[in-house]
Amino acid sequence: MNVSEVMTKNPIVVSVNDTVRQAAGLLKKNRIGGLPVMDDDVLVGMVTDTDIVNLLETGQISDDLWLPSPLEIIEVPIREMINWEKTKKALTHIGDEKVGNIMGHPAITIHADADIEEAAAVMHKEKIARLPVLDGRRLVGIITHTDIVQGIGSSFEGAGR
Repeated sequence: MNVSEVMTKNPIVVSVNDTVRQAAGLLKKNRIGGLPVMDDDVLVGMVTDTDIVNLLETGQISDDLWLPSPLEIIEVPIREMINWEKTKKALTHIGDEKVGNIMGHPAITIHADADIEEAAAVMHKEKIARLPVLDGRRLVGIITHTDIVQGIGSSFEGAGR
């Protein structure tokens, strides 16, 4: 079975200049986990829900971690308010970031005429869940783990079980 038989044709895409907020909105609205990133008509990368979540990593525990004494209890709400303001500012900054700055690139792709077994092998090797599908250099679709499983399952539907 070929990739072109099970892929999603004409996938939803995002521009390299779109914001993370726009990409996250498309992911949510369409209930998908990744988007091909285009620069005009050229596929330049992929952005996934994982790429966006990784922007939220907090890293190491703060050096200013402390346990309050009874006399410092009043200071806790003030510190928390300051930390919340820093968090809001960071989240605003993340949303305004350009997709081109966080995307995985170059995109790992598969040709439309490839077998789904080859697509599955590439996904397994690269530890990814989706592949943009090309016909020459033109993006024609996207294939996911789910597409492959559904393709395999459809080939056994008539087997009498």
